[in-house]
Amino acid sequence: QVRLVESGGGLVQPGGSLRLSCAATGSIFTVNTMGWYRQAPGVQRELVADITSGGSTSYTDFVKGRFAISRDIAKNMVYLQMNSLKPEDTAVYYCNGVPGRYYNDYWGQGTQVTVSS
Repeated sequence: QVRLVESGGGLVQPGGSLRLSCAATGSIFTVNTMGWYRQAPGVQRELVADITSGGSTSYTDFVKGRFAISRDIAKNMVYLQMNSLKPEDTAVYYCNGVPGRYYNDYWGQGTQVTVSS
């Protein structure tokens, strides 16, 4: 049984930082590439960062230089360090395998990130 549990979201002022955590159970952690996605109201869910089992990372342009994804395979954890947060980063953040459509049954509840003064 695969389960993904995201945590670490909250309300933060513009320019602030948050660290998101994703705890994974089940076989999904054998997936080569894990990612963090986000979904804002009225917007399609989008991939913002991903990391391979070898540690290679990639980011979308709008978070590059501000977000950092990491992975602890031994602990079955994936993290997203978010710095210099902007109001447009406000969304529910999810972790899952990449591409998400291959792991559609595994979406968790996500964690809400709100960037506002």
